[in-house]
Amino acid sequence: MQQQTASSNYTAVKIPTVRVFNAIVWFNRLALAIVFIWFGYLKIIQVSPAEALVQHLHSITLVRYIPINTFLVLLGMVEVAVGILWLFPQLTKLAFICFGLHMFTTFLPLFYLTADTWQHAFVLTLTGQYIVKNIVLIASAFTIWFANSSTLKW
Repeated sequence: MQQQTASSNYTAVKIPTVRVFNAIVWFNRLALAIVFIWFGYLKIIQVSPAEALVQHLHSITLVRYIPINTFLVLLGMVEVAVGILWLFPQLTKLAFICFGLHMFTTFLPLFYLTADTWQHAFVLTLTGQYIVKNIVLIASAFTIWFANSSTLKW
């Protein structure tokens, strides 16, 4: 009597790996584009829920160099531009660099505005959680970067 293995109970399904991976990469591109265009637009029209946080950080960093209203609009425009860049594979390197610089700045409140971002050690406020969730965006960007790298041969 022949013993059946667990794998013999299933029908093999061939998944077109490259097509699935490309779809995942495009979904990541679209997700980043939506988030950046949407959040940037809210800053441009000055109705962003993050506006108070941006104003507070601005008041201790850039207040001598650029007025807050100008800064908010420029920040919004940069975010919209980064969102648009993600939609063009040939601009991935530029999108990734701009994105990386932007992500660096989004983590600054964790260090400069500790009263706004931390309740106590390892316990974030809602604002702190809003910032830390950007790790997911970073993972998405790295997925795109990996897929677009010249060492990847499909």
